[in-house]
Amino acid sequence: MSTNHQQHLSLPINKVPEGRLGMWILIGGELVIFGGLIAMYLQFRLRYPQWSEMAAHTSTAIGALNTVVLLCSSFTIVKAHEAAGRLDVHKTLMWMSCTVAGGLMFLVDKSIEYYREISEGFTFTSPALQQAGDHVDSLFWSFYYIMTGLHGTHVLVGMIVMITIMFQIRKGKNLHRVELAGMYWHMVDLIWIFLFPLLYIAK
Repeated sequence: MSTNHQQHLSLPINKVPEGRLGMWILIGGELVIFGGLIAMYLQFRLRYPQWSEMAAHTSTAIGALNTVVLLCSSFTIVKAHEAAGRLDVHKTLMWMSCTVAGGLMFLVDKSIEYYREISEGFTFTSPALQQAGDHVDSLFWSFYYIMTGLHGTHVLVGMIVMITIMFQIRKGKNLHRVELAGMYWHMVDLIWIFLFPLLYIAK
């Protein structure tokens, strides 16, 4: 690696990244959104204990697998940040690739779960339940798809951001953005830690 290339990589990593404050603001806003959804869900869940019957149709096994996947991907993005601090471009890209692979596995697992649930008639509006007069049970699935769908969208966005940063790093630019990607990914992981027990375990 050339001397100029090393200097270009080391400059951002040795000072406070300019985007850190912006990322904290973004994370704060996202947590407010998900916090509001979770608070509303809990109010309805306490009011309608029969929602436990609907939650029984979610796959605890897939939910648990995705929890492990996200926790492992949080570990790999931490390793990527450590490698970036050492200016080790190869290992930074390797660990970021592992994180992206974890995100992809999460989305594939979630798609399989969605397919199974939709096949059973549990959709965003669940017409079969509404026709049977079970409007309250139908509401559970509306919350389920809103919260997990919004979370899945954040996983996808995080993957796109990391892939973009990886291309930039290959060109010798923006190594400091690995930290920002890690902050975002930890937020995605934290949100799932709350969603998993609420939607999959509390049955």
